[in-house]
Amino acid sequence: MTSSYDHIFENNKKWVESKIADNPKFFEELAKTQNPEYLYIGCSDSRATAEELMGAKPGEVFVHRNIANVVNTLDMSSTAVIQYAVEHLKVNHIVVCGHYNCGGVKAAMTSQDLGLLNPWLRNIRDVYRLHQEELDSIEDEGKRYDKLVELNVQEQCINVIKMACVQERYILEEYPVVHGWVFNLRSGKIIDLKINFEEILKDIQKIYNLTGSDWVMSRKTK
Repeated sequence: MTSSYDHIFENNKKWVESKIADNPKFFEELAKTQNPEYLYIGCSDSRATAEELMGAKPGEVFVHRNIANVVNTLDMSSTAVIQYAVEHLKVNHIVVCGHYNCGGVKAAMTSQDLGLLNPWLRNIRDVYRLHQEELDSIEDEGKRYDKLVELNVQEQCINVIKMACVQERYILEEYPVVHGWVFNLRSGKIIDLKINFEEILKDIQKIYNLTGSDWVMSRKTK
């Protein structure tokens, strides 16, 4: 009997065969270089895979995933990915994508000791603290949960914008542009939150400005 593990390699073989049938030089070209336009920062949840929900091909999206799509400046993994994508791959867009029914966000809403997860989830608890008045005013727990997912995306986008490499390249090229998305598992649709960074940053940008220049993160769609 073929195991689910063995089945993966069977699927890979079929995938290779299908790609070569369409383009005999597919893997020769794929191995040369990568030139993605997007950096996608998403959740590790097995139901929210970046390339599939975006309909993207190999080489089109540079991906970083972790629990609840957190961008923590003390996390060398996410910061290294962002710097490499911005300075070397020259991506035009950075997407932070959360998703409804996120287990990490749900865990951060509960009063319990989760061991090694505690310091990571504290990033999301801090988002709740920043928006406590708004969130506590939502009586329906499900809607409050969804709103925290959205606000977590917003705050992680701001954490991306705080990075010097993002600010410095934006001043020179007006790219990369940062976007906040939510993937709706209930419908399969991507929702652009259309975050107004100019409004959000107007009173705090001077605190996080690492360039000495005036700039505003705009929303291009190129």
